[in-house]
Amino acid sequence: MKKIIFNKLILDVTKFFLLSSLSLSLIILVVQAVNFLDYVSEDGHGIYTYFGITILNFPKIFSRIMPFCVFITIFYIINKYEVKNELLIFWNIGVKKLKFINTLLILSLFFLILQLILNVFIVPKSLDQAREFVRNSNIEFFPNLIKEKKFIDAVESLTLFVEQKKKNGELTNIYLKDNLAENQSQIIYAKKGKLVFNNEKNFLELFDGNFIDVDNKKITTFSFKKTEFDLSKYKTKTTIFPKVQELSTKIIFLCLYKLKIDKNYDLKNKFLKCNEKTYSDVIEEAFKRGIKPLFIPLIVLVSSLVILYNKDNYFYSKFQYLLFFIVLIIIILSEVSSRYIYDIRSTLLFSLLPIILFLIGYIFLIFRFRERL
Repeated sequence: MKKIIFNKLILDVTKFFLLSSLSLSLIILVVQAVNFLDYVSEDGHGIYTYFGITILNFPKIFSRIMPFCVFITIFYIINKYEVKNELLIFWNIGVKKLKFINTLLILSLFFLILQLILNVFIVPKSLDQAREFVRNSNIEFFPNLIKEKKFIDAVESLTLFVEQKKKNGELTNIYLKDNLAENQSQIIYAKKGKLVFNNEKNFLELFDGNFIDVDNKKITTFSFKKTEFDLSKYKTKTTIFPKVQELSTKIIFLCLYKLKIDKNYDLKNKFLKCNEKTYSDVIEEAFKRGIKPLFIPLIVLVSSLVILYNKDNYFYSKFQYLLFFIVLIIIILSEVSSRYIYDIRSTLLFSLLPIILFLIGYIFLIFRFRERL
């Protein structure tokens, strides 16, 4: 009998967690997808790149909201059981409240391991893959970026101005400035032009214009009847180098090893400048991946304390509000604590914090239920 009702409890918790976390993640993803439209509207990337970036951000969103969803799940299921008098079944067949909480704590290890896998392996890989979409993306929507009487600088080193853009795609009075190098640039003016796509290459076909080459103080000018200006060689201004959160966990911890243990260690990573200036970012990211999931058992422990009072008790509702407030503080603490890590002492303190708080809470429970053990 005990096995059956505990299996039902675990099943209910798992089902509600998946439902709440996936639903909330999808809602957040849809909201974020609006922001990702800038990749198309302002940076000129294609729809394929847009959807790739959007979908690959899902693991990050899911991982970020996991602690909150775990809290909501435990809190909701226990209250549901209490309202329907299903908790009485546990107590009537001799299940101790401490054992009930222990079962939920064992289940919390599953959530902890899941978030560790997400933080350590899946999220960095998916974010790096999203950045890879940007690196390998052509500026496919360049024609849509061109607007009349507006300077366009969606790509590096190039500024484009068009006075008129006709419905047939013809452009008039075109101004181009190409920053070739420091103190060296090329200005092109053409009366007419049009965008041409050939073998996945974009170029401007220009008519009746002038080249103005500027090299320091030397200026050279010559005219042309027809020329082609290659757009394929220009890169997007979107950041293509990975951020710290997109680097593999191995690189993160090897950087910490280099900074704190062996300064002569060769990291062999071109994307991360592993020095004292980047230490705060690296240690913060390491904390988020390895330490933050340790708050999940603490969240489950505090959430399950709702069984201390039944629904007929005068303090039941007030105690629920108190627990809700405490768990929110714990979640906020888990989010902001990584920002206050500066040295070995602060790192050790905040790393041990979830373990210390969990032990304090569990010892309280042992004393609270000692007469029933």
